[in-house]
Amino acid sequence: MLSATCRAVRPSSIAACRLAVVKRAYYLSGEIHHEPFHPIPGRNPEWLNGQQAFERHLDSAQHIFIHGGAATPNHLIDNMVNVAQEKKLKDIKLMHIHTEGPAKYNEPEYEGIFRSNSFFTSSNCRKAIQDGRADFTPIFLSEIPLLFRRNYIKLDMALIMVTPPDRHGFCSLGPSVDCTRAAIQNARVIIAQVNPKSPRTRGDAYIHSSHVDCFVHMPENLQEMPARSMDEAEVAIGKQIAQNLVENGATLQMGIGSIPDAVLAELGSHKDLGVHSEMFSDGIVDLTQTGAITNARKKIKPGKIVSGFVIGSSKVFNFINDNPFVELCDIQFTNRTAIICQNPQVTAINSCIEVDLTGQVVSDSIGPRIYSGVGGQIDFIRGAALCTDGRGKPIIALQSATKKGVSKITPFIKEGAGVVTTRAHVHYIVTEHGIAQLWGKNLRQRAYHLIQIAHPDHRKSLEEAAFKRLKCMPSPD
Repeated sequence: MLSATCRAVRPSSIAACRLAVVKRAYYLSGEIHHEPFHPIPGRNPEWLNGQQAFERHLDSAQHIFIHGGAATPNHLIDNMVNVAQEKKLKDIKLMHIHTEGPAKYNEPEYEGIFRSNSFFTSSNCRKAIQDGRADFTPIFLSEIPLLFRRNYIKLDMALIMVTPPDRHGFCSLGPSVDCTRAAIQNARVIIAQVNPKSPRTRGDAYIHSSHVDCFVHMPENLQEMPARSMDEAEVAIGKQIAQNLVENGATLQMGIGSIPDAVLAELGSHKDLGVHSEMFSDGIVDLTQTGAITNARKKIKPGKIVSGFVIGSSKVFNFINDNPFVELCDIQFTNRTAIICQNPQVTAINSCIEVDLTGQVVSDSIGPRIYSGVGGQIDFIRGAALCTDGRGKPIIALQSATKKGVSKITPFIKEGAGVVTTRAHVHYIVTEHGIAQLWGKNLRQRAYHLIQIAHPDHRKSLEEAAFKRLKCMPSPD
């Protein structure tokens, strides 16, 4: 009769059962505490194809983590979906941040088999969430690892993408460490797509192969997100921030999007910049090659670019490959306010969807429609505000109007919209028309300064709306 451990893992071979027993016994012995760096003596993963791996380990009612970003293991996802359908499984919960690829599990035909739960939403999940077939959890990026580490969510499985093991048996998580490190520390079963095309990254990116249950070899091009061309307004915003708010020696954090990219494009003449960010993309590469980024003045990991994950094109993937200048770290470390604020002149540059006249910042939704997530915006806005040298700059940037000409600075936020950065957190709001510094300002002053950077076509109507809301005229004094 199989042991309780073997029954829980449901292996279809005695060899797999023995591997599971070794892994479980080693954890229970107290010799290690779910630390993926540690080799487990006498244990090696099985090399299987994708279908075999899921036939062996996939079952109904499981909680499964999926590696995200450029490291989304789409080959594993395809096999998981196929096996679940063949076995007529039900009620499988999938957890992830931003993923790339088709996300087949979100299609209507898999309703009842899978239910996706996004901690940060990407385009492949938005319709399923809007239709009620998938879920969204608003949570700070820095706190996602705690869901697993505190056993609030008990993971049955983690699907990850790794580089081939080196001569010591170590694999790298490639471009996405983020909350994946916490997932592999706590998942009962780990299935890894071994992808020789993935960059080998350093920092917290390593997992020893003895912690993996199944290796599935499948070379696959990484999911790329090339920078799109910037329009006139975005270029102007980049110049506003670079010329007025970014100092030499500043430690940068950039969110996702064309506006942070526009800022980076204007920083070529700056000196001794550092990077401590939840993510970065192609724009960092040029600034490193020109010498603008040295990380020389940083207090936390000086001399190194620190990030949680990387998205972009092959340009940035080649840059991070086996590069000692870059460390990808656990997001609970990179996004911890107490860590962020120790660096000099922390300059956090994030974008948003809309801002009301009191300074409430909407970043995760368009009205009630979930668009992205809370992410690390508040982690870094607060880290910059509390910067120990008193020179931090928390920045929210947005174009003054949508492509249809609708003002993004509004009298009230849309019904159902989510406030990510509160009016107490906000400091600098930047559009192509200027910079509004709101910290320490009352509502009347905030409305005045925001109207000054709104699109000229909307300033009169915003002033009238401000008077109606505040019962007084907006004023700088």
